[in-house]
Amino acid sequence: MAVTGDETETGSTVKLIGSSSIHPLAMAHTSTLISQKPLEDVTQKREQRLIKNREAARECRRKKKEYVKCLENRVAVLENQNKTLIEELRAMKDIYRHKNE
Repeated sequence: MAVTGDETETGSTVKLIGSSSIHPLAMAHTSTLISQKPLEDVTQKREQRLIKNREAARECRRKKKEYVKCLENRVAVLENQNKTLIEELRAMKDIYRHKNE
């Protein structure tokens, strides 16, 4: 068999220099692994995004609950203050009425 510049001969087999030495079935398996790798990355990134989203939603609900509780406390304080001011106004009106009589 004749040997060209891109080939070397060893025994009865010819090997092309610079060509892939991987078997075609191994190439198919490798390409399947390579195509699965991005799919696994996408799946993993999606899972991470979902986990972060759940945590963010949980934190948002916690903050909202805390905010509503704070508002409820403020309403209670303002209602008590309003009640006190109304009683004080009544008392002053009574005093004023009694002075004018």
